[in-house]
Amino acid sequence: MGRRTKAVLADLRQAIETLAPVAGDRLPPERELRALLACSRETLRGCYTILEAEGEIWRHVGQGTFRGSRPVHMPIRDTVLIEGATPLDVMSARLLLEPQVAAEAAAKADAADIAHLRKKVAEGRAARDRAACEQADDAFHRAIAETSRNPVLVGFLIYLSGARRRIAWQREWDRTYRSIAPDEFQTTHSDQHDAVVDAIAAAQPKNAADAMQNHLRTIEAAMAMRPE
Repeated sequence: MGRRTKAVLADLRQAIETLAPVAGDRLPPERELRALLACSRETLRGCYTILEAEGEIWRHVGQGTFRGSRPVHMPIRDTVLIEGATPLDVMSARLLLEPQVAAEAAAKADAADIAHLRKKVAEGRAARDRAACEQADDAFHRAIAETSRNPVLVGFLIYLSGARRRIAWQREWDRTYRSIAPDEFQTTHSDQHDAVVDAIAAAQPKNAADAMQNHLRTIEAAMAMRPE
């Protein structure tokens, strides 16, 4: 081991004690550690290899580097899974879950629920920037889950909402927002929300599921078409 690597390794051990003091904590991104330690990528990764062999850290592609030994039987924490999720992961999960949530809402909704959902659609139409649109959209989809009367489904939607607030999703969503006209959020997207509510109000689970799937497919297509 070269003198430079030894010095960086010693500094890295100290940094880990401060930045990731508990087993399971995630280390900062490599670029931040390289700046902190004033070292090259090759030197840092060489230090990682040593620490990993000692069981001091473990790495997971796409999720990061963590303090402690690699879990064998213990599942990765749910917050780590969220942070490692890609926009495609989130959309795939939404397409699997949300149409069925809409169908369940159609089977359970009462007049008060329908009025509440209509209000959420109206709030979406009134939104005038990306942040407001995102907030209104999140509130609408959560209201659908709440209408299902199933707390487990509400929990899943809250979990997915957390994933949507992560950096990877927001970066992709920002690109999508720039690729389409701002008024599409007040027209096409809100019209699709209305179609979901119409099916729920008519107590038609299949139509509600189909309307929700159509809405999510529109978002998925917009994300695929956005400029780099």
